[in-house]
Amino acid sequence: MSKSTVPSSGTDPDSPPAGGNQGKNHIPQSDGSAVEEALRRELEAERRRGRKLKRRDNRERELQPYQVELLKLQRHLELHNKRMIVVFEGRDAAGKGGTIRRVTRYMNEKHYRVVALGKPSEKERSEWYLQKYVAEFPAGGETVLFDRSWYNRAMVEPVFGFCTDKEHRDFLRGVVGFEKDLVRQGTTLVKLYFSVTKEEQLRRFDRRRDDPLRQWKLSEIDVQAQDLWDEFTERKYEMLDQTHTSAAPWTIIRSESKHRARLNAMRVILAAVAYEDRSPDVDFVPDPEIVVSGAHEVELMEADRIRRGKFSG
Repeated sequence: MSKSTVPSSGTDPDSPPAGGNQGKNHIPQSDGSAVEEALRRELEAERRRGRKLKRRDNRERELQPYQVELLKLQRHLELHNKRMIVVFEGRDAAGKGGTIRRVTRYMNEKHYRVVALGKPSEKERSEWYLQKYVAEFPAGGETVLFDRSWYNRAMVEPVFGFCTDKEHRDFLRGVVGFEKDLVRQGTTLVKLYFSVTKEEQLRRFDRRRDDPLRQWKLSEIDVQAQDLWDEFTERKYEMLDQTHTSAAPWTIIRSESKHRARLNAMRVILAAVAYEDRSPDVDFVPDPEIVVSGAHEVELMEADRIRRGKFSG
């Protein structure tokens, strides 16, 4: 009888064959380390998301006392049959829309409207320029918030050629008297200009471009805003210089921090009306680092032009 022989390869007969099922269940040490590293990265990303959500929640909670006060202001307007207009102006991506959403979040929808009118139609071009805006003005007890306003003719329209030079000049000459009469007849008018730096605007545009949930915000005009920065700055200076008046002053809101801009915009709106039952626990004083008068902004821009030879923003 012949003896059993050991395979000539010298391999252990009890070990799995090379190849075959070995690769299915065996994870080399290097792969295990990679898996651990991937898990660590995922865990840290989840922690960052959690911290971000917590910060966002804290910021929203900080706004709530002011949102309560806005409800009191709205009730005052309703009880006394008063009218209020809040104008939100500023460059693209300056934070106007987000602020409007926070201001109106808890308001009674029956007594406020948000108005955002587009480029004038041919019919509207043939009408008195302010006619389409006057049609949206509030009745007694109502608040209207303009997400861009008749001041389109001071900045956007002349920069993009949507109006003639004469139409632009006529607007700047006529709007001062128009607003003075509006206020004289009992309408509370608050004019807010949201100011953002060129670098921050670019960062926000890039975020819109890269985020599928924000891409709808990025328009063709937005894409040109950076190239036309200096032209918009010239129009901004001209607008503030000629239309900041004691009857209808401009308030500048520095909006590098969206949260601080929103909070201080609420403070400015609340300060415009002497409504009843103000809370003694709420700080109504605007932050001087965020809120600047239109007249002071003009002075700062003029000083900047002297130093640099041109406006910077």
